[in-house]
Amino acid sequence: MLKALDRTKKYLVTGAAGFIGYYLSKRLLEEGCCVIGYDNLNDYYEVSLKETRLDLLKNYDKFTFYKGDLADKDYLENVFQQEKIQVVVNLAAQAGVRYSLENPDAYIQSNLVGFANILEMCRNYKIEHLLFASSSSVYGNSDKIPFSVEDKTDQPVSLYAATKKANELLAYSYSHLYSIPATGLRFFTVYGPMGRPDMAYFLFTKAISEDKSIKVFNNGDLYRDFTYVDDIIDGIVRLIENSIVLKQETKPPFKVYNIGNNQPEKLMDFIKYLEECLGKEAKKEFYPMQPGDVYRTFADVSDLEKDVEFKPNTSLKAGLRYFVDWYKEYYSI
Repeated sequence: MLKALDRTKKYLVTGAAGFIGYYLSKRLLEEGCCVIGYDNLNDYYEVSLKETRLDLLKNYDKFTFYKGDLADKDYLENVFQQEKIQVVVNLAAQAGVRYSLENPDAYIQSNLVGFANILEMCRNYKIEHLLFASSSSVYGNSDKIPFSVEDKTDQPVSLYAATKKANELLAYSYSHLYSIPATGLRFFTVYGPMGRPDMAYFLFTKAISEDKSIKVFNNGDLYRDFTYVDDIIDGIVRLIENSIVLKQETKPPFKVYNIGNNQPEKLMDFIKYLEECLGKEAKKEFYPMQPGDVYRTFADVSDLEKDVEFKPNTSLKAGLRYFVDWYKEYYSI
């Protein structure tokens, strides 16, 4: 039987104003937990959306927010000193594959320097469990499907992917050296209401709504394991108190999981579903494969299913309908 969340603990969620961070914080707060949110509210995408998420979280009595950058070690340490945190879920990162080609410094500071600071805090303040965001991008252009956590992941095809793989390696070394229970989360194309405006589902919805054309890469011959945000959050929550690393079954206490829908969808089908939700046909511009992109993502989630009974249950059609309904309401369409 799975353990319930411990309401006596304090949970630090970095990237709390971000997409996944908002939904995780909300779920923990709804369960009666005390959540410490941390975010730098950078302008990679519209800050107003991050502020909207944050305002909703501030309605909960057990939510405390700190605005800061993970690369600011002194400020981060001050938070750990004040708050007596037991569990850390590190979701803060510079996101985006293509943007990493344009602005590599942002990825080095946030995803490497910032993550190293998190690890130091976990070591110095005896954190009970660190969960951290990795990505399906670590698999690169692997021909082997579905992607398994046992596969080799040493050929990243973007700087973003390289930083995520580096996070896994750094966390493993700290787990080995200091016995820090650490669980890595390889997310697969997360989408849903209040999602990231830089993602295809958001960009396409905006363009179709405004009668503008959408860019379809690799001439539409791409596959993605789209995963609805509620399914992602369910997986994280199950792992917080029930991860195998907390049961002393691994040495060092470190494990990585795929969190995905276990069902890749063709890009052209994804566009068709969006068109149906919006009641409009998309104007398509076809382009070749972009640097840093991968052809297919496909999550093997058997470990997650075995260890914490994880089972995604939101179809792409249903999830896109939820997103489009939110989009129309939020942007008054």
